[in-house]
Amino acid sequence: MDADIGRLYAERQIDGLRPSFVMELLRLHAHGPMTIAELAESVQRTHSALSQKVAAMREAGWVRTVVGDDARTRQVTLTDRARQVVGRLAAEWRATEAALAELEAEVPYPLSRVVADLEQALERRSLHDRIAAKLAADPGWE
Repeated sequence: MDADIGRLYAERQIDGLRPSFVMELLRLHAHGPMTIAELAESVQRTHSALSQKVAAMREAGWVRTVVGDDARTRQVTLTDRARQVVGRLAAEWRATEAALAELEAEVPYPLSRVVADLEQALERRSLHDRIAAKLAADPGWE
């Protein structure tokens, strides 16, 4: 699905944008500059994961970071480049949500249910623990 969304960006000449950046760009557009911690909380990700994503977004030219209210925090802001396309990104987000709802209606088991069921299964036993158990039984891992 990300490849198809990426193709839409390429068709509109929005180069260097990963679909995984869009939620954060939309949040920054809606709420203005945020610290990495605030942005992480708003998209329900860890600070570490968002810090890495912000670095990639900054490298790609979509955001910039500046020293926050104290020297320990960084404020994340949109670049002019991001501001120029954020309206298109919001339109793509709405279209993607509608297309996913349409897709869910075509299959007997909703995608949102699959995600919820997987989250519950992983709460019972993490993917790490599942893989580690398989590796413990594999002599090639030793």
